[in-house]
This record gives sequence, structure tokens and C-alpha cells, in this order.
Amino acid sequence: MKLPSVRQGIRALALVAGCVVSMVCAAQASTPDAPKDSPYPGMLAITMDLRDAPRRIYRMHETIPVTPGPLTLYYPKWPLPDHAPDGGIANIAGLIVTANGKQLPWRRDVVDMYTFHLDVPQGADRIELSFQYLSPGPGVWYGYEVWSTPHLADLDPTQVAFYPGGYYARAIPIRPTVVLPSGWQFASAMEVASRSGDTVHFKPMSFNNFIDSPLIAGEYFRRVDLSPGDKVPVHLNIVGDSAMSVQISDAQVAAYRRMVKQLYALFHAHHYDHYDLLLTVSDHVAGTGLEHHQSSFEMTGADFLTDPDAFIASATLIPHEFTHSWNGKFRRPADMWTPAFNTPQPADMVWSYEGLTEYWSAVLAVRSGLLTPAQFRDSLASVAAKMAHRTGRAWRPLQDTATSAQLLYFNGDYWGNYRRGTDFYPEGELLWLDVDTRIRQLSHNRRSLDDFARLFYSMDNGSYVTRTYTFDDLVGALNQVQPFDWAGFLRQRLDATGQALPEHGIERGGWKLVYTDTPSDYDQAVSKAEHRVDLAYSIGATMSDEGEVSDVQWDGPAYAAGLVPGMKIVAVDGEHFTGDALKDAIRRAKGGHAPITLTVSYLDTYRTLAINYYDGLKYPHLVRDGSTPDYLSDIAKAARG
Repeated sequence: MKLPSVRQGIRALALVAGCVVSMVCAAQASTPDAPKDSPYPGMLAITMDLRDAPRRIYRMHETIPVTPGPLTLYYPKWPLPDHAPDGGIANIAGLIVTANGKQLPWRRDVVDMYTFHLDVPQGADRIELSFQYLSPGPGVWYGYEVWSTPHLADLDPTQVAFYPGGYYARAIPIRPTVVLPSGWQFASAMEVASRSGDTVHFKPMSFNNFIDSPLIAGEYFRRVDLSPGDKVPVHLNIVGDSAMSVQISDAQVAAYRRMVKQLYALFHAHHYDHYDLLLTVSDHVAGTGLEHHQSSFEMTGADFLTDPDAFIASATLIPHEFTHSWNGKFRRPADMWTPAFNTPQPADMVWSYEGLTEYWSAVLAVRSGLLTPAQFRDSLASVAAKMAHRTGRAWRPLQDTATSAQLLYFNGDYWGNYRRGTDFYPEGELLWLDVDTRIRQLSHNRRSLDDFARLFYSMDNGSYVTRTYTFDDLVGALNQVQPFDWAGFLRQRLDATGQALPEHGIERGGWKLVYTDTPSDYDQAVSKAEHRVDLAYSIGATMSDEGEVSDVQWDGPAYAAGLVPGMKIVAVDGEHFTGDALKDAIRRAKGGHAPITLTVSYLDTYRTLAINYYDGLKYPHLVRDGSTPDYLSDIAKAARG
């Protein structure tokens, strides 16, 4: 321990004296109240006024029953299902707390910015909170999914409510109300109690379920029944910025209806009273998806439903978030369940939470017809190539990407291949393909991961009370399906470092990863949708259509030439940059000796780089290996109900 200086000691004594005088120091540095699983005395109420949402202003009024004395309020710090302490507290403004008509002082905790302390005066039995959430708009990443445009609004309750400490979130009742802009329609898993004009009152619910129930609203709205005739309703709800953007074809509706049936055939149960898929199609919201128990929250570009390439590029998004109702919400790694939203949620097993969901989303997409079998294989080829070129594998195992999830969501693309990002999604998909094909191989294709799904998720039909599991529980269930050293199998792949991709599900599934000079239709669709030029497997760089470099393969040809993320390519071999111009230059250089020259701008400077690469364009594909059973085709077949 380093001893403090005399000046530091004097300042520390003065601070202590000041805290004693004000009698707030202990409260300001408190730890979260230990929650208890007993009913909260009284019901919270919140009115969420969205009439100013087109100006990105959400107005909140919340009533909290209280008793006189010290009170701790929390704003959700670890909101479900973000896997990170990224609650949008920075966007809260205008917080006024009153009791009996008088404004009360409040103090933010000096250690935990999501904790607030105040004293409730004698004679007060409730406090009133009024505040605004100022929607951040473009450029703000994960954890701030409250978005609006002049035509629509997305509202995530994790961002717009406070709750009292000391209780399980499921033990705190709340009565929500929303006020909509005139004429707008809405959708949410919250159940309507009554409606008067543009004011909608919802039935009381637990704070836990309230936080888990986002809402979308808009001028342009469409609602599609995905389970006609079923006792348990499932709807796809769409809002957008134009009437055209919310149009959905009969073929797409049919595919999503098949998706529902395939989910039931896979899991043999459901864990909701009703389910609402909440889809926002707009170029002015962040492209992302969030899972909830009785709903999901997807945001895509405005052309998702109307452009075939955009639809292919995001075909697994809705299946992914819907699958989470089973894997992630109903069954959840034990460390990722907490009684309230201000307790850390370790993500060590997010490779199961997200990785297994990512695998099943691809499987469900092909079984439902959202992807063709060829597109399914092309998607696997794309993922396998990306993960095989993760140069950061030399130092960082897959397990650490899971453990570090709360950091990696904010990393961006720069040096993504070397730092590694949220690889528990794509490599997690390969990991579970590896498990599936191993089960099929060991059982001579009599059993598969589908059997594990039925065993692990089919209990408690209709219940949405979370059932947690551990690594040993997961291994035990796999062993019930097919005896094997699953603990060793998983740990070997999770903890592997080195150059080689440790997952071998594609090869065991009867196919091989190869590279040709022509991209697959799937890869072309993804590149078009993402406005990206992916040359990671040739010169070793990825850039936008405008030439802004987002990633460079560590020790690759472009890296050796001096290219780094953040540079902008302005010319190729002396000609104006376009993606096609760079690809043509790579073709011309194949088999020769003349380098590819790039003129780049970087921090107000210009320079010319020479890339010594002569092996041509390379894009991933899968080709059939006839010496091995074709398990991939078996996996792609629709399951019988």
C-alpha cells in the first residue's frame, strides 16, 4: 500500500469531517440493498408519455409507495438482456422527486451512479418522480434501445423506470400507462386493461415483467397473426417510417408461420401466455435485437421486408430472438439470473446463452424456409471463414470472449480479428454445430441436438418462471442424450488458443470449407446490406463502400503494407476508390509481381501503400465431402411436429 502524502491526508480528514457534518457519506457510498423475496408494500405506477417521442423526448411520471425515512432507489444498471452494466442512466434528465407536493433533495451514490438516496419526510406515503429520457439517436451503441423518428417510437422499460431497493423485482407490482401520439398504433406483451383515446392503461404486473416488456408504436403499423387457430397467440408487429416499409409478402408470412411450428417441434413446449414479435424497420434506428420472455425487440433497416438481399442478410434475426424465449429466458445460466437489475450478471456461459441460440436461429431459418439449404451452408461457410481468420485466437480463447462480454459489446470493429469481439455468437454457432454432428456421429444419426432441446426445455409447459442451469447440468443433459466426455469436449474448444479453429462440425457434417474467387449469393447479400467490402481472406482488410477501413488482418498483406483501421482508401493503382476497383486490382495482381498500390488518408495526411499480394480474390464456400455422412443436410430438414 502506498502511503498518502501529508497534503492528501489533510484533504482526506477534511472530507471525513464534511461527511460527518452532512451525515450523507455512508449513504452515498453504500452497497446495493440485499433484496428479499417478499411482497413490496404497495403498487408502483408509471405513465410513459410518448407524445414528444418524435422529438426524441420521452416524458415519465412514476409513483412509488414508501414509508418515512431513508430510501434507496435504483435505475436498472444490468438491464435484461444486455449482458453488460449499460443502463441508459446518462440519458435521464429533469429528475424531480416530490412528496406531499414538496420537492425532495436526492443524492446520487458516489460509487454507483445508478443508485439514488433520499429521505422520505414524516406523513408521506408515496413519492412522485417526474423526468425525461432523452433518446440519444444515431451513434450510440448497445444498451440505449429507446429510439424514435417522426413516425415511430421504440420504448424499452429498462431505460425509463426507477425501483425501490430491498426487494426482488418480481415482488414489486407496477401499473403501467402509455400516452401515444395522436392516431398511432402500438404493440407490446403488456396486456391492455383499458384505453381512452391515445391513453392506454395496462394490467398490473411485476416490475420484473414490466422491465421485460418493450413497446413499439407508430404511424405506420402492421400486425400479422403467426399462429392462426392456436390457443396461444403469436403475432408479428411491424412499425416503420413509411407504408411501404411495413408491407410483408405472403411468402414471408408463410415462412414465419412455419418458424413458429418448427420452434414447437424443436422444444415441445412454450413458456409464454402469448408472444409478440416487435419489429421496427427504419434506417434511423440501430440494427439490433433483444430477447424478452413474451416478446422480442428487433430493429432492422427500412428495406428488410422489401429487398431480398436485406431479408437474406438478416434472416436469422427474428428466429434468434424468438428462440431466446426458451434458451436464455426460460432456461438461463445460473450466474445470469439475479433477483433485481443492479446485481452483476457474470457471462461466463454466454456461449451457451447466445451461441446455442445463434446455432438454432440458423437451423430454424432453413427449416422454416427463411433461408434455402444452399444459403444455410453459405452462412456456415461465412462464419467458419471469419472465425478461422481470427488472429486473436493465438492469445485469447473463446471462453474469455464470454467472460469479457460486458466489455466487448462496445469495442467496435477496429482490429476485431486480433482483439476478438463477441465471438461467442459466431463461434458459439460453430461450437454447437460441433456438438450436434458429434451426437449424430456417435449415435449413427439416431439422435441429435434436437433430442437435447426436447429434454432440456420441454418441462413446465406454459410457465415463464426461469429455470437456471450450470455447466454440469448442461453436460449431464448432453450425456442423457448421448454418453460422451462432453465436459472435456466443451472445455477443449472453449479454452483453446493457437492458429487452428478448434470446431469441426462442418467437416464432421460432410462438407469442407474452400475458397474461390467468386462470393456466394449469401455473402454478396450481406456485404450489400452492410455496405461493406470484405477482402479479409485475400489482402486481409475490410472496409466500407466508401473506403473507410474497419479491420485489418494482423500480420496479413495489408498489415505488412501499413494499412490500419481508421484509414480511408481514396485511390487504387492511381484511380478513384470503389470496391470494384480494388477487386479488379487484386485480380490484375494475381500471379504477378507488381504490388497493389493504395492511396490512403489518415489523420489529415496522405500516403501511398504497396500491398504485395498475388493470390487473387478468396471467398468462402462449402463443398461436399462424399467420404462423410451428410449431416448438414439432415440438420436442415424441417422437423415433424
